[in-house]
Amino acid sequence: MTFLDIAEVARRTGLAPSVLRFYERKGLIAADTRNGLRRAYDPSVIERLDLIRCARDAGFTLAQIASFLSVRPSDTALRAHIAAKEREVDARIAQLTRLRDSLRHVAVCDHDPVVECPEFKQAVRQARPV
Repeated sequence: MTFLDIAEVARRTGLAPSVLRFYERKGLIAADTRNGLRRAYDPSVIERLDLIRCARDAGFTLAQIASFLSVRPSDTALRAHIAAKEREVDARIAQLTRLRDSLRHVAVCDHDPVVECPEFKQAVRQARPV
């Protein structure tokens, strides 16, 4: 079996080796072997790190991610938390979509000054968090 040393995992994921060691201390990933003094990982660690990054981007804490990585269908409390987080992400996407639309408008608006444009003002009001 071919293992990836910590430098290769860092290169492929864009994460610093110190982050990988930190994640290992937190139990989120595990080195499978050593290549001399360097940690070596199964290539599947890349997918796990992608999942961790996705969960971090969604706002999960490292403790929540650790639980999330071992969630089972019977874990209704954690699954409910995941569903709540999904609703938060949807709300954020809607807010960002409204913000994008207001920026698109201001980029082409001919009103002088642009910030006084009624359409722009309406778009800004709609971009407020719900």
